[in-house]
Amino acid sequence: MRLVQGNEAVVWGALASGCNFYAGYPITPATEIMEYMARLLPGRGGVFIQMEDELAALGAVIGAAWGGMRGMTATSGPGFSLMQEHIGYAAMSQTPCVVVDSQRVGPSTGQPTMPAQGDVMQARWGSHGDRPALVVTASSVKEVYDTTRLSFEWAYAYRVPVIILLDAVLSHMRENIELPVLPASAELASPSGDPELPFGSHPFMPFSAATRTIVSGLAHDESGATRGSGIGTANEQILKGAIRQIENDAPRLARCRADRLEDAEWAIVSYGITARTARSAVDLLRADGVRVGLLELHTLWPFPEQIVQALAQRVRGMLMAELNLGQLVLSLRAAAQGMCPVSGLGRADGELFTPEAIAAAMSAEIRQIEVGGRMSHHV
Repeated sequence: MRLVQGNEAVVWGALASGCNFYAGYPITPATEIMEYMARLLPGRGGVFIQMEDELAALGAVIGAAWGGMRGMTATSGPGFSLMQEHIGYAAMSQTPCVVVDSQRVGPSTGQPTMPAQGDVMQARWGSHGDRPALVVTASSVKEVYDTTRLSFEWAYAYRVPVIILLDAVLSHMRENIELPVLPASAELASPSGDPELPFGSHPFMPFSAATRTIVSGLAHDESGATRGSGIGTANEQILKGAIRQIENDAPRLARCRADRLEDAEWAIVSYGITARTARSAVDLLRADGVRVGLLELHTLWPFPEQIVQALAQRVRGMLMAELNLGQLVLSLRAAAQGMCPVSGLGRADGELFTPEAIAAAMSAEIRQIEVGGRMSHHV
């Protein structure tokens, strides 16, 4: 048992997953990830490199993947924006990699040291074009460690970039957790439980493998060829196949925690650091006799539609609490399909919600529904 910072848990989770390459650029509040990697990777036979900016950092990680290494990078809002071009390239070239985005208040420089959850939609839709997306989050230091390990497994199973959304508080908070003893050198861990390969031909094979490999951001067929008749159609089928595979696996990929939803008439939905506050809000409401529960989302994309639909069928209303001005609540409303009213509670001023604030918002919505109204959207 040891006291571990959230950013440090990322590093331990990555090393336990066989990560042996890190390229990055310092940015608050993700800098400690780079610092820990600089300290630990070289002594374990891995490679650490500080790049000139975030765009170059993810480019190096992509190149390292095709060189046979298992790599990741980490950043925050402005750097995450710069990485969007290469996130799209990784998706198009079917390159597994992991990107950590420790969110802070934006847009632009914003409030560099203050927490936010404003990159949720960017994580899914930031790069141009249609692409498969896997986006995960956590609400405790132990979950950060577990989520990082899972992200490497998913990246190689689906051959896509996996994005981990943290925030300034979760990155810097410390909690006592148990960490495994790592081997002295970087050893690549084989992903377990791989789904049927979404691209139909072969698993990820870097240049070091005994096979002919073509890598390109151009439209291509399954062999990587970028010229010839039907390339556009073949490329569309590859993308559709990857997206469909992840959507079909959504029930298995959906990581959620249900807290006192068995007898709940009302539900709070939240994720990341805000879910910790929402859990305390449930305690307050339950103490007042309100039958409310919490659905905490760990997988944000693909959005757990089936879980939300099942919940919407049996509760009288849902409230989404998040540190933005209304992002994931849009997907919550769409998934609920009008089966129950859905409200959003948001803020983007760098402050966390208090349990009392979430409880008061839920109580206000309950009163409105009970007198025949509809749930509203609070900002």
